[in-house]
Amino acid sequence: MLWGIPQTPTHGYSGSPIDQAPADPPTLGKRTVMSLLIQEIPTTDTPIELLLLADPSEDKIRSYLPRSKCFVASIDGVVVAACLVQQLGAGAHELMSIATQPAHQKSGYGTALLKWVIDFFRKSGASQIEVGTGTFGYQLAFYQRHGFRVTAIDRDFFVNNYPEPIFEDGIQLFDMLRLTLRYSGNVA
Repeated sequence: MLWGIPQTPTHGYSGSPIDQAPADPPTLGKRTVMSLLIQEIPTTDTPIELLLLADPSEDKIRSYLPRSKCFVASIDGVVVAACLVQQLGAGAHELMSIATQPAHQKSGYGTALLKWVIDFFRKSGASQIEVGTGTFGYQLAFYQRHGFRVTAIDRDFFVNNYPEPIFEDGIQLFDMLRLTLRYSGNVA
């Protein structure tokens, strides 16, 4: 699930070249900003503090963490964005959380991480990737810009699954939109 954006760095992990790959760095006009490294890290190194910007419940994050893969985007060893992805079934995965450090938001790092993760699962033979988000706000447009389409509404999800009300831009979240990106040509 995702509707926020990030906060704290974690120690990097230098996986094998198969586990990591440089991403196309965000650009300002024609000028490259910095070299961004995106890689999978052990879930024991997950930057929980950062992901709390996307999912305000540490208990919820810890509940899906053991069944997830963690991916981070870093610059010079400093994590600027992170996400968790969980396998749902044969060929289907769910983006459970994605967040970008506040100081690095609107710099393209969250977009670079999402594109990299979408490509990673496409290349692994997945048939689709799903995400759940609030019914309004910039997150909805963020996913739709990357090809996700609304496939379901989970009514009262936020009031039934979180002890405290969650507000976005002063409006309480009630329902969760389920979005899916189907990979064309992949059969898992």
